[in-house]
Amino acid sequence: MTELAIETNLLNKIYRSKNGNSQKHALVDFSIQIKKGQIFGLLGPNGAGKSTFINILANLVVKSSGTAKINGFDIEKQKRKARSAIGIVPQELNLDPFFKPVEVLETQAGLYGVPKKDRDSMGLLGRLGLSDQAYSYSRTLSGGMRRRLLIAKALTHQPSVLVLDEPTAGVDIELRHQLWDFVRELNQQGTTILLTTHYLEEAQELCDQIGIINKGKLVANAPTKELLKSLDRKEILIKADIKNPESEIKINGINSIKANQDGYLQIIYRPSKINFLDILQQLESQKVSIIDIISKETDLEDIFLEFVRGQKNRD
Repeated sequence: MTELAIETNLLNKIYRSKNGNSQKHALVDFSIQIKKGQIFGLLGPNGAGKSTFINILANLVVKSSGTAKINGFDIEKQKRKARSAIGIVPQELNLDPFFKPVEVLETQAGLYGVPKKDRDSMGLLGRLGLSDQAYSYSRTLSGGMRRRLLIAKALTHQPSVLVLDEPTAGVDIELRHQLWDFVRELNQQGTTILLTTHYLEEAQELCDQIGIINKGKLVANAPTKELLKSLDRKEILIKADIKNPESEIKINGINSIKANQDGYLQIIYRPSKINFLDILQQLESQKVSIIDIISKETDLEDIFLEFVRGQKNRD
């Protein structure tokens, strides 16, 4: 029995123009392994290939080459089993305005062949805080309610893998945190989560593994904690009493130094090139008395920009 929820090998997707004169390589030898029970975050700028990847998993887009499996089921050779194993929550709020939430779930369950005795439409709506809206028309629901209804819809056939494409886009902070709690609850119950998001804080908060895609290529893939440690860049803020304010402070081996609006010296450096004590010693040699030091922790935004800019430079 496979331990992988999602596995792709050298997956490619090429979009060609109607006249055949131009083409766009949306996925380039995209190979990834997502273990069962993970919350995996897939990050990338607009047009990086995230939606193409999800649409291939959902059998909405035909791959050009390579293989993709869901719970060990090949999406082409074992299409029905692969589809049953995955639930997709799209970014677009695509609901029939004249359907009521309970009807949306019952219809979806019917499409997947879920017997009526095994359906729990009202239970799902309750878990997502939509019990009171169960018999309201979808068009009367707020954006946040529609988002939650789409999640319930994707769960009607009890998939073991759930794909969330920008699940908290356009929702307020309170609802965002409620959805985070629900995602954690699902994961604790054994559901594997594939999350795409523009909110880097969201990925850092939820995901135990993160992949970064850019121009169709997987440019990074590691446990979140490892990824955060991998960036060779550090920022510190130093509040100082400068004995000779007219003299220019110089520190050899750092990237940059400048004073910010709060009167702190902002110093950016690479730990592989110079260590923190060397910086302090150079400041003291210039008669700079240190009053306060703030060390800024590396976050996912720093990592994301480093990899995306790094690929631009290589290209």
